[in-house]
Amino acid sequence: MAENTALDRRTFLYGAAATAALTMLAACSSDSGSGGQAPSQQAPTTEAETKGSETDPLPRPSSFQEAPSLAAQVEAGELPPVEERLPENPYVVPHRWWKPGKYGGNLVVPSSSSNDPAIKEYMYGHSLLRFLNDSRDIGPGLVESWESNEDATEWTLHFRKGLKWSDGHPWSTEDIMFWWEDMVLNEEHTELPPDEARSGKGTLMTMKAIDEVTLVLTFDAPAPLTDVRLAGYVNRGNGATWMEPKHYLKQFHPKYNPNVSKDWATADGEFEAKRDFSQNPECPTMTGWRLKSYQEGRQAVWERNPYYWCVDREGRQLPYIDTLTIRVVDDPEVVRLQIQEGKLDYVHGPFVGLGLGDISGFKRTEERSGMRVLLWDGGSGTGSMFFFNYDYKDARMRELFREPKFRQALSLAVNRADIQKQVYFTTGEPTTGTLSPKSIEYHVNDEGKEMYRRWRDAYVGPDPERAKALLDEIGVREGPDGKRRHPDGGDLTIRLDYPATAGAGDRTKNEHLKRDWEAIGLKVTLNPVPPESHNSQWAAGLIATQTAWEVSNAHNHLAQPAWLVPIEPQRWAPLHGQFYSLRGTPQEKEQLDLDPYERTPPRVEPDPDGPIAALWKLYDQSKVEPDEMKRHQLVWEMIKIHIEHGPFFMGTVGNTPQLVLAHRDLRNVPTREQLASGGLVNPWQHPTPAVYDPEIYFWENPEEHS
Repeated sequence: MAENTALDRRTFLYGAAATAALTMLAACSSDSGSGGQAPSQQAPTTEAETKGSETDPLPRPSSFQEAPSLAAQVEAGELPPVEERLPENPYVVPHRWWKPGKYGGNLVVPSSSSNDPAIKEYMYGHSLLRFLNDSRDIGPGLVESWESNEDATEWTLHFRKGLKWSDGHPWSTEDIMFWWEDMVLNEEHTELPPDEARSGKGTLMTMKAIDEVTLVLTFDAPAPLTDVRLAGYVNRGNGATWMEPKHYLKQFHPKYNPNVSKDWATADGEFEAKRDFSQNPECPTMTGWRLKSYQEGRQAVWERNPYYWCVDREGRQLPYIDTLTIRVVDDPEVVRLQIQEGKLDYVHGPFVGLGLGDISGFKRTEERSGMRVLLWDGGSGTGSMFFFNYDYKDARMRELFREPKFRQALSLAVNRADIQKQVYFTTGEPTTGTLSPKSIEYHVNDEGKEMYRRWRDAYVGPDPERAKALLDEIGVREGPDGKRRHPDGGDLTIRLDYPATAGAGDRTKNEHLKRDWEAIGLKVTLNPVPPESHNSQWAAGLIATQTAWEVSNAHNHLAQPAWLVPIEPQRWAPLHGQFYSLRGTPQEKEQLDLDPYERTPPRVEPDPDGPIAALWKLYDQSKVEPDEMKRHQLVWEMIKIHIEHGPFFMGTVGNTPQLVLAHRDLRNVPTREQLASGGLVNPWQHPTPAVYDPEIYFWENPEEHS
């Protein structure tokens, strides 16, 4: 999820301490206990019954219950009865590790800033569909059922009847049409249509609300991945919002209120401020908790949403916990201290810069802090990675960067076992670099498993002798000083660029790259780049390398394909990606007489006989292919191009664990063994921990955690 590895090593001295950490890693990852959950005759008990989530919707409970605080408001006439606040068929949380919980208490969670989008990763409430079983399955959300026609050009979404916003106002498809017509299609507003709103041809869908609970999406070409894309991210969070509370926001929109100022659509305008339910307590939400108070730079307090549309199997309205306190802690060192002093209740490590190197310190203070150490699979296909800018502006270096044997040689030279040991404490698996090993294309059959193995192992090394031979083949030979020279005979220096804010794990890995590449005769320098200019310089081809990211994706390669295929300007071929993103627009045919680096924005067409053109062709085919197995086969063909002409991006260690801490009194926090495939933390597209419904977390002794 976080793209920086952010492993801190000051709390962990390698050597004897590493041995202790490895023992603790094994202990943490094999902890399959229930954590002391309250017993129930209706709760799952066996290992099979407590692993993963049900894929078919659970039946509607025969009756409903609510938190005592809400029952008191009903008794006082301040709220309608719970049956009237819930939809006709509430969402029944389907996780098999669930145990019936107790109401009450407060949960203290750290955040790196007041407006960190990760805050919304704790709440899945706005999503139309949901990922289940670490993205292997798709389940209902606000949409109760859905279907498409045979060629996937028309999708019909049936929403739950009786949904309500957190202020009690009825939810309807008007709230989606408001977002679509008055924001996305409104040229004055900056809201852009999401990928799932385009057909395989790249043209926008049409949207029609049949009634208050039925929506029809129509495409001019097959759009077979629509349901997968609707399940991803956290709507109104870090993905497309897909809905806004029209009854509240229309007062700030000039179409409905002529007195609204002309700057309404800007980032600083009132409309944008009012629509952010994570900073504006007045803005209605569909999440389990609604914002109660907000203090910039300090904390935000969320209270239970009395109209939340989800219940447990026994009909108890969620969430169990009364309030959620998000405490701003922008320094990882302070986070560590607060954990060890018992001032935090639940910590999702990637959100606040914690990693495997912190385990030893947390285990030593476990008795005092009360915090259990959990490990969920990250699901990364690369770990801390590195890649060259295929579209680097310097033609002399670009020629090398585009030479497959050059990239293959540098990949083979890297001793990933050293990185695995020093940065990841022998967890994960050395890899050339793939998309997430949890992707469906690698598990659908034996051919998929073999394709993953081939890509993972293609140039994994270490094989410095083969690396030297490949460099010799392309003319990168040693000069009189023992340093390898450019094929033109001139000096050659490999500059490792990375954001100056890169985590300690990324920096350690970069030192290993420098060591291993210098061992085969290359001259290497490390170059931290100011983070505020990094992305724009990369997109313009002004930065040579990227060494502080990782590759993750959810469900399948085509739901988040930017690493597989250059379609946008931030991955390994930025100018090609920019060209692709403008296809079908008037800009596509403009400025073609200019140098690609002088165009606005900079962009370049692919060589028609080159690997990028081939990837685009296969990707365009996949977008309109309704048959799932045929889409898998197209993905495998794209992977073959990565193996033959790549690696275009290079990994180090894949699928390493991510650190999660939960107070020993906190229940229903799943262990790795209870998750369908051990977890899937890293992709933003798979919103963790929201996918595991923190609304079912509860305190064994809520009176002690109020």
